[in-house]
Amino acid sequence: MNFKETLQKKTKEAEEIVLQYLPKEEGFAAQMAQALNYNMTAPGKRLRPVLMMEAYRMYQGEGMLVHPFMAAMEMIHTHSLIHDDLPALDNDDYRRGRKTTHKVYGEAMAVLCGDTLLNYAYETAFLAFDMDREGKRTARALQILGKKAGLYGMLGGQSVDVMNDGKPLSRQMLDYIYENKTSALIEGSLMIGAVLANASAEEVDRMEQAGRYLGLAFQIQDDILDVTGTKEELGKPIRSDEKNEKTTYVSLEGIEKAREEAEKLTGKAQKLLTGNHFLQELLAYLMNRKK
Repeated sequence: MNFKETLQKKTKEAEEIVLQYLPKEEGFAAQMAQALNYNMTAPGKRLRPVLMMEAYRMYQGEGMLVHPFMAAMEMIHTHSLIHDDLPALDNDDYRRGRKTTHKVYGEAMAVLCGDTLLNYAYETAFLAFDMDREGKRTARALQILGKKAGLYGMLGGQSVDVMNDGKPLSRQMLDYIYENKTSALIEGSLMIGAVLANASAEEVDRMEQAGRYLGLAFQIQDDILDVTGTKEELGKPIRSDEKNEKTTYVSLEGIEKAREEAEKLTGKAQKLLTGNHFLQELLAYLMNRKK
């Protein structure tokens, strides 16, 4: 089985796990559940749950303890996309090849859908306590999930990004935004997989560092694709960064230097993931992706 076939298999496995945790579309709040599921079933890379599962297996994790966290992480990521697309933020009409939530369900429902999905992610993660008798691994994983998604992680990075739209940014501030807005959930995915598999503190730290490098490289590649990609390839509008007057690695450094930086960061992450051939190949694949 070649790498692409292996990736498709692992992505499908992760997607099937995530879909098991989606809410039923019934009762008075059925439309909210429908809006939530509209987003969660949209085509996607399922990168974060795949990374979490790979880290779990890398440290000999067994059983289904990681499953609720895989679903929770994808829910948190998807909640951020719903809110990113709102008129008050990026004001985008398409995401993952579909109309965005506020275009289908209205702006008020999109706001509530993002809020609901973030909360439902934690409801889902709490289910892991049913499989963890002592609860120590689950509690530690929840600490990581909360921190990497919150003020000192993704949401903190997004707030700085939004507050500085249209303003010139230093490289230091841009790195802060990327390390939190994008890297934080990738760091958390690798760390949680390791924690749930009883990895050592040193091994968890290594996963955090690898996730930071990978997240930065991933976001820089997104910057490049926003300029060089097509709407058909990306499933969303192109040149949205330019439209929103955002400083990116491309606008700050140029495409060639941005590519060099992404390659350097990918190499650093690969070194930290020695021992997992699939993850090393996955990082190289992400560096050369078209969407």
